[in-house]
Amino acid sequence: MAEPVLETERLLLSRPTASDATLQHRVLNSPALMEYLGGTKALHEIEAKHARTQTSFERDGFGFMMMTEKASGELVGHCGLKRVDNAHAPNGGDHEIGWLVREDRWRRGYAYEAMRAVIDWAFDTIRAPFVVALTSEANIGSWKLMEKLGMERRRDLDFVDPDCRDADNPLIQYSLTREQMGR
Repeated sequence: MAEPVLETERLLLSRPTASDATLQHRVLNSPALMEYLGGTKALHEIEAKHARTQTSFERDGFGFMMMTEKASGELVGHCGLKRVDNAHAPNGGDHEIGWLVREDRWRRGYAYEAMRAVIDWAFDTIRAPFVVALTSEANIGSWKLMEKLGMERRRDLDFVDPDCRDADNPLIQYSLTREQMGR
């Protein structure tokens, strides 16, 4: 595991290493986890995402990270900050947060804990003026967490992604500003 970028009470958030793509493919690539993310991915697709993450860290100083449970040392998810890169989004380049937690760790507060740390990092270290999060309206758990994080629904940023299933369109967005966080 790489040196942690962020640490919470129960989690270490680290840049992905070369071997993490195989681990992510095995642990975080189930149909249930990937239902709203376009379905399960081939290993080469995850490797390509990790390469983009490395480029993001080198270029911007941030990216998505592997989420490791301190108590067990196991990979429990991934999360982080990136630029909105969906070609159909009206706000390409904005700071986007996101997360994924493996099924056997659901309902333990890991996503909330990790995203609180990522949001603080985005505002305090990266100096982002605001962050957004994208999901499908059908992904109730995702947008409920966005609301719990204090994010507000931004209907003006909704968009249709022809690469997504009809059931997942339009993609919806939430946002959170530095001011809303009292920064």
